[in-house]
Amino acid sequence: MKENETKSLILVVDDNSTNIDLLVNTLKHDYRLGIAKNGPKAIDYAEKHLPDLILLDIMMPDMNGYEVCSHLKADLRTKDIPVIFITALIESGHKTRGFEVGGVDYITKPFHAAEVKARVRTHLSLKLMREELNAQNIMLEDKVKTKTAEIQQLFEATLKTMALAVEIRDPYTAGHQQRVAKLACAIAKEMDLPEDQITAIRFAGTLHDIGKIRIPVPILTRPGKLLDEEIKLIRVHSQVGFDILKNIPARWPVARIVLQHHEKLDGSGYPGRLTSEKILLESKILTVADVTEAVSSFRPYRPARGLDFALNDIMENKGKLYDSDAVDACYKLFKHKNFKFID
Repeated sequence: MKENETKSLILVVDDNSTNIDLLVNTLKHDYRLGIAKNGPKAIDYAEKHLPDLILLDIMMPDMNGYEVCSHLKADLRTKDIPVIFITALIESGHKTRGFEVGGVDYITKPFHAAEVKARVRTHLSLKLMREELNAQNIMLEDKVKTKTAEIQQLFEATLKTMALAVEIRDPYTAGHQQRVAKLACAIAKEMDLPEDQITAIRFAGTLHDIGKIRIPVPILTRPGKLLDEEIKLIRVHSQVGFDILKNIPARWPVARIVLQHHEKLDGSGYPGRLTSEKILLESKILTVADVTEAVSSFRPYRPARGLDFALNDIMENKGKLYDSDAVDACYKLFKHKNFKFID
């Protein structure tokens, strides 16, 4: 690259040839220069060449300097080019308007060469510092994104390992948490929930039965109808799951979602007997997915009842036990969008 090409490019805009000559003679040894004698030509030059700085007269025919500056600041390509007004207008109101339309400085005529050089040099330095800062910010953002992705991958791997620990103890429900998580996320997408909420549902769904790690294996796998005391013991798994997950640092309320995934709208659920307004939407969605998968699948204490039975159950209790929007979305997925638990 030639030495001249490394110099900053300055656009001089003035309808007076004498003023242009003065500015050119002042700056030509240190900078590359472009010249425009009216507003439209200045805009055209700026869009084509993207100068590093513009020296702009105010009083010009066709378009005045304020209009030119406003146009440049409204264009994404030219909005960051610093504009210094050079004009004979000395009233404070003119200066104020110059700053309001986006100018960075204001030099009054007749100007001194040393002053012009100093201000040009200052604003070019500021522009360079801003560009370097923006570049550093972009690098930092990329590093943060990379590190965040690594942490999330580690977090997900940890959750999957914890989920596997539960399923190893209960082979009859192996894959249940993953299937529930998949359905719950599909329901959330059908309801147009934001991605962050869907992520929370996915994590909570993957671990919603983690509390069963405290339940004795013979109870989890025993065929036949469970005794009342055994049912009470199984029902503590929501609270145990919350206790396990509550101290894991996460920006999503995973522990609370798990705690509430057996709550019902009418307050008949457990462990808190919460009513609709106190239950997280994520938990309401997880409940519908959990019931649909569990009722349709085989369990040691009962045969599989099938998907149609499960869908009829949630539809009959829509708005009573289960969230209406979540139920409608779930029904639509299976009946109209060919959703399946297994790919």
